[in-house]
Amino acid sequence: MRLPRNALGKWLWLILSVIVIDQWTKFLITSNFNEFDSITLLPILDFMRLHNEGAAFSLLSDASGWQRWMFTILGSVVSIFIFIWLRRLPVRGQHMLAAALALIMGGALGNVIDRILWGHVIDFIRVHYQQWYFPAFNIADSAITVGAALLILDTLLHRDQPVDGRKQPLKKKISKRKASKKKTV
Repeated sequence: MRLPRNALGKWLWLILSVIVIDQWTKFLITSNFNEFDSITLLPILDFMRLHNEGAAFSLLSDASGWQRWMFTILGSVVSIFIFIWLRRLPVRGQHMLAAALALIMGGALGNVIDRILWGHVIDFIRVHYQQWYFPAFNIADSAITVGAALLILDTLLHRDQPVDGRKQPLKKKISKRKASKKKTV
């Protein structure tokens, strides 16, 4: 068995898993629920089939239809960008960054598939408390959210590292700074 030479090969399973689980759960919902049908799972959690023609939080859902193609193109472009990014990441190291990018790409492609097939995204998870309702979402949205959180965390944890990912010991950083200060004096 040949080992992957870049992070894309190593994390392709996560991208595909997100897409498959997302589409499978949406299939189950569309097979068993009509739009607006719901079932209460917990006092704070419902499954309710909703069609979202907009973006997150139903942004632009009441537009005249152009938003379907704009969000399809946007999701596709983001996925291409992430595909290239993952191909350039080394196999070793940067696991959190690679997982974050894989989750975002899988989620974006899951929602792109919906927009191409149905013209809208199928949302079905509703979290609420008494009369307050969080906007409905799906597995793809969850993967994008977790991926974005991991991306932010990775950025915060590795903000001192150079872009190429090579670690530099703290002593070398300090001695390089001192050397550059001496040259300028």
